[in-house]
Amino acid sequence: MKIGIAADHGGFSLKQHLLHILEADGYHITDFGAKSLDQQDDYPDYVAPLARAVAGGLVDRGIAICGSGVGAAIVANKFKGVRAALITETYSAHQGVEHDELNLICLGGRVIGPELAKEIIFAFLHARYSGEGRHQRRLDKLARIENDSFK
Repeated sequence: MKIGIAADHGGFSLKQHLLHILEADGYHITDFGAKSLDQQDDYPDYVAPLARAVAGGLVDRGIAICGSGVGAAIVANKFKGVRAALITETYSAHQGVEHDELNLICLGGRVIGPELAKEIIFAFLHARYSGEGRHQRRLDKLARIENDSFK
């Protein structure tokens, strides 16, 4: 599985921690930045390229981290085909994939600690979309909304 990861200054430390864990677990990781800590950087500069990569199929799943995770989620959801959510616990991390085909997870680097972040990330990465009829029906409605044809 190809994973993309991005963070601004608010998530930089957590991103670095997760990079080491994911690489040690054998994941192929693309780091969309920041490459160094800069207190003046802006989350859209890193999350937008990550979201484009998820939307374009260049990575299978994305992890975006900013201070609260809120800004990252807002940016990521601007891209057609990206289903991003701010996640703070493991149930939503796997359920979001299983029911909603969540493909980009957003975390708050100032909100959760590294051990909880690790558990959330692995719950997200190990989950698979169920394809169940009711879930697919809802995803089809989301696709129509993205295409501005929802009635």
